[in-house]
Amino acid sequence: MRKINHKILPSFLFRSEEGVAIKERSIESRQFPYEVKVIAENLYVPWAIAISDEGNIYFTERSGAVRLIKDGVLQSQPMLTLSAPFIGLGEGGLLGIALDPNFSRNHYMYIMHSYAEANHIYNRIVRLVEKNDKAYVDHIIIDKIPGGRIHNGGRIKVGPDNKLYITTGDAGNPALAQELASLGGKILRIELDGRIPRDNPVPNSPVYSLGNRNPQGLAWNSKEVLYESEHGQTAHDEINIIKPGANYGWPLVQGNEEATKVDTEKPLIQSGDETWAPSGITFVEQGPWKGKLLVANLKGQQLLSVSLNKNGTVVKSVEAWLKDEYGRLREVIEDKDGAIYITTSNMDGRGNPDKTDDRIIKLVPK
Repeated sequence: MRKINHKILPSFLFRSEEGVAIKERSIESRQFPYEVKVIAENLYVPWAIAISDEGNIYFTERSGAVRLIKDGVLQSQPMLTLSAPFIGLGEGGLLGIALDPNFSRNHYMYIMHSYAEANHIYNRIVRLVEKNDKAYVDHIIIDKIPGGRIHNGGRIKVGPDNKLYITTGDAGNPALAQELASLGGKILRIELDGRIPRDNPVPNSPVYSLGNRNPQGLAWNSKEVLYESEHGQTAHDEINIIKPGANYGWPLVQGNEEATKVDTEKPLIQSGDETWAPSGITFVEQGPWKGKLLVANLKGQQLLSVSLNKNGTVVKSVEAWLKDEYGRLREVIEDKDGAIYITTSNMDGRGNPDKTDDRIIKLVPK
């Protein structure tokens, strides 16, 4: 069995429970609690995964293809390949994917993608309809989200409240993150048909939080605490607990810095002077890592396993797994059977791809 690289990260980066000292330490590689399987390869930046109740795995490639793994087999032809005005430049392209809670009946899927219009780049959420393992665009849910070559955010998830949550980046214009009138640099919350929920923190606005630089991950724990991953400007990457209407500081502050003129939320954990570039995150509900928050790292080329207190609001320890084993990691998601899926992002122009990249990796509990 191959050795799995593993270490425990220093504690000064996160808040510990009062009275509990968490010391910096490292240990030798130990038995990995999952069997590792590569289930798809030779992909192009598989950005996001959604899994149906039937076990079908739907995923996006940043170049514009919606793909399907059915009965364990990658289908050779995409379900859908986006065309103009779709555009895939830099960090933009086809990004997040989510399935409707009633997908088995209505066959609705939601994707986020970049497009060009009048010499500008925007992002939008569109609803797809799946039919016989193919898909077509049915409806634009929300439009004109600021986009660009960098900082598009891109994660979409359906929350426990059956609302659609969307991460948006500042599109390279930091000031947008503090402008309530802008959809950039935010977490957005809308109804599945695009309407604005009546209980949103900003009246008549999809804005759920602001001051987010380039958020790329969303996950809820069993107590419906919402976690978000976010890229810092120079290191100081963050994992935040998202609260309705809260300001997460960018570009006024980052990491654990104190704001002077506005109230801002400090991160649950931040990377200090190290760069993780955190992307997809998932809260594990069963299996060897039950109760842990997993964070896929791009620059860090590792999977972080975050141990939390009973309420999920305080970090107890952080472990790094798969360090430099598979390169840049973009997505991590747990299936209902306890299997964990990870995607690599070595073809995104910043990695060192080998002849099988990019890949989808399945971790099966032993």
